[in-house]
Amino acid sequence: MDLRLIVIALTPAIAIGLAIYFTDRYDKEPALLLLKLFMLGAFSVLPVIAVERTLMYFNIFSGLGASAYTAFIVAGLTEESFKMTVVLKTAYYKKYFNEKLDGIIYAVFAALGFATIENLMYILGSYSITPYVGISRGIFSVPAHALLAVTMGYYLSLAKFSYNRQIESNYLKKALFIPVFFHGCFDFILMADVPSLLVLFIPYVIYLWIVNLRKLNQYYQDSKERYKASHQSIKRTDS
Repeated sequence: MDLRLIVIALTPAIAIGLAIYFTDRYDKEPALLLLKLFMLGAFSVLPVIAVERTLMYFNIFSGLGASAYTAFIVAGLTEESFKMTVVLKTAYYKKYFNEKLDGIIYAVFAALGFATIENLMYILGSYSITPYVGISRGIFSVPAHALLAVTMGYYLSLAKFSYNRQIESNYLKKALFIPVFFHGCFDFILMADVPSLLVLFIPYVIYLWIVNLRKLNQYYQDSKERYKASHQSIKRTDS
């Protein structure tokens, strides 16, 4: 196995993971919990493959309909469902989930675990045919998984800190279906084989970056203000 391929596959996830980890400056999450999220996200690739292959048997559509089914249902719904399940089962009810930024951190680490294995499979499987697949996936696909996870984590945090079960349920639905929609659009543009749609790809990716960096910054500022308020309270108590 070519070590260079492993490096190409792992580097995007490592870079994004470190960036997200160091964004969480004021109340860092336990490293073991983040590692667990990453590993379970990686292992989720196996059931995802099984479900996706099963769903493909029910693809009765043709043309753009087939592309939409594959993009939104087979890929989008399946992959985002498993990534969200990892977060819900591993971190959502933990005591460490005590601020809104945490939801994004957890979702991104689960997504990066999934994206890393998916990237390895694509690179090792197609490098001899398309040597630049690792570079293109590193620029677009792996960051896309992380950006979708920011959206998921944003709504998971709103659900976590909501005031009643109905509001929590509504936000949990958004935590799943909004990333599914974004994911489906991303894949559909590439799968549809329509030149006019491909023109929209780069603007769409830029849109995902802008929207999700705003969400990340919003919760980062929330974490910062929470940290300042906590320390001011301690100072008043000491005095």
